[in-house]
Amino acid sequence: MADIKDKLERLKKERETRSRSKSQLVKDTWKEIQKAEDLSVKDKLENLISLTRQEKPSEPKTPPFEPLEREPLQFFENPYSLDFKYGKVTISSGLEIKGNILTCLSKESAFENLDLSTALFIDLETTGLSGGTGVVAFLVGLGFYRDDKFYVDQFFLGELAEEERMIQELGQFFSQMNFQSVVTYNGKCFDMPLLETRFILHKQPFILSELPHLDFLFPARSLWRHKYESCRLSHLAHEVVEAGRSEDIPSAEIPWRYFQYLNTGNFELIEPILYHNQEDILSLLGVIIVGSFIFSDEKEEKLTNAMDLYGAGRVMENIGEAEKSVHFFKRALKRGLSDELSLAAKKKISYHFKKNKEWKSAVSLWKEMTSSDTQSKDLLLSFRELAMYLEHKEKKYEEARKIAEEGYVLSLDFSSYYEKDFTHRRERLKRKIQGQKEKKYNDVGI
Repeated sequence: MADIKDKLERLKKERETRSRSKSQLVKDTWKEIQKAEDLSVKDKLENLISLTRQEKPSEPKTPPFEPLEREPLQFFENPYSLDFKYGKVTISSGLEIKGNILTCLSKESAFENLDLSTALFIDLETTGLSGGTGVVAFLVGLGFYRDDKFYVDQFFLGELAEEERMIQELGQFFSQMNFQSVVTYNGKCFDMPLLETRFILHKQPFILSELPHLDFLFPARSLWRHKYESCRLSHLAHEVVEAGRSEDIPSAEIPWRYFQYLNTGNFELIEPILYHNQEDILSLLGVIIVGSFIFSDEKEEKLTNAMDLYGAGRVMENIGEAEKSVHFFKRALKRGLSDELSLAAKKKISYHFKKNKEWKSAVSLWKEMTSSDTQSKDLLLSFRELAMYLEHKEKKYEEARKIAEEGYVLSLDFSSYYEKDFTHRRERLKRKIQGQKEKKYNDVGI
């Protein structure tokens, strides 16, 4: 702080000195001009201005900046042997995933007769994250199995003016490789529509749009959203695959790095993006391998836990496979779920029993659920279902009223919906109980 004050004081004194010097110069010059009696006042003032004007120092000329030379379009190929381990998985394990599992994960029956040996993994790096026709994919990462290897190929656009050429080369690549399916992570909403838009703008056919598409973001959320704080691909790669992604960069920084590269030609800005893109494709393959293990009888016992099995139940539930979803929920309960997930699993199983009119099994679960200490809407649902069953199936109005009363008390703390439901149910049951009593008295009187 003292140094700053000293500098400011010194600058102030220098300005005062310059100001006094200029003032003295004007005075001395004016005295000399006054001696010239043949000049008018106007001429004298003009001479004063001319003689005391100080020329501005010219700014040093800096040579114009010349960016480094850029390659218009570059292609990088990164082969990985099948025995290469990414985190805890071996690359070759992807070839063991059967078509029926891919069908469950993708919700597309076309995968039934396919496997990943003919699939194309796609991940784009773009000039923006919002989408739209103004966004360009400057790096197209492509992963695929060929010749006993897993390749990560990358097309990098060094000059925006060369995009049409890149699109043409990509089109030829897709056609020659004869891929049978596409695999992405959030590709249905982002990567594929964006890439198709660029092909349309350059009047090129986009044959990938006709292929079955596994967007693993959606099954990943079903499998692990209840288990991990985030379903971002990099986070799942760390948690699920146990792959370290050191020296990685945030996705939001990538467009900035690319524009800086266009300005400077400094390829060091791009190298971390190439690494990030490779890691995303390997991470995608890795999480699909681990996710598929959950559905595999050979792999499941050693590599999954109760929460993974619960997630598998949700995947089956989402594709309408009720029997299989119940199968996974039951196995998850046997492995030991948290109280909250245990209630959720029992609720789903009880719905299956109710739908199939397996009332004994359903009632047993509802009674089991009502004894839980966990406060949740699933708990309140068990009271409601049990009260409905006793009222409508068993006609045991008094028992149903007691269950509805318990549900009402619990609902006061955290659910206005169930509070209203139990209020109406209690009132209706009271009327039915009263009606039963009156009928009994009338029958006795008769």
